[in-house]
Amino acid sequence: MFNIGDQVSVLDEAINGVVVSIKNNEISIETEDGFMMTYFVNQLIKNFKTSSLSKNIGSFNSDKIKQEKEIPKPRSFVKEPKIKGEIPPPEFDLHIEKLVKNFRGMSNHDILTLQSETAKRHVEFAIRNRIPKIVFIHGVGEGILKSELDFLLGRYENISFRDANYQKYGLGATEVYIRQNK
Repeated sequence: MFNIGDQVSVLDEAINGVVVSIKNNEISIETEDGFMMTYFVNQLIKNFKTSSLSKNIGSFNSDKIKQEKEIPKPRSFVKEPKIKGEIPPPEFDLHIEKLVKNFRGMSNHDILTLQSETAKRHVEFAIRNRIPKIVFIHGVGEGILKSELDFLLGRYENISFRDANYQKYGLGATEVYIRQNK
């Protein structure tokens, strides 16, 4: 299989060299850096750059393969498919700083009540105007507003809801689907 003078590469290491001696299953090679190293037969691969076999199977170019592996591949991400003419769903930000100019005198209960009433107003508006989908941006925080929103939306029979697109909103938004009665 291997002959003295063959060009070889070590399978699990970045070492290339020339076969110097063969004893049973052990092959000694001289590396490109001039070191003498011994490996078992199953740890080496013959480089077929000049043999007639390479013409049949295509040349094995380890440099090209290494170069291809080192090129960083662009990150892929999934975009929501957009249908031509489709209007994106309205988004309502329930963060308190988006609802009122000054909230310093408000208690946590007052803030949560205002946010809940705002969400309820938007849901009822969407139902009246036959808007099929809306998005509430509530943020991550401690999850109090999200659980209050879930409780509010759960009281409607014709509404289903789920976490909004993670890539677009992260964990801080809820998509609301309104089933329309005919």
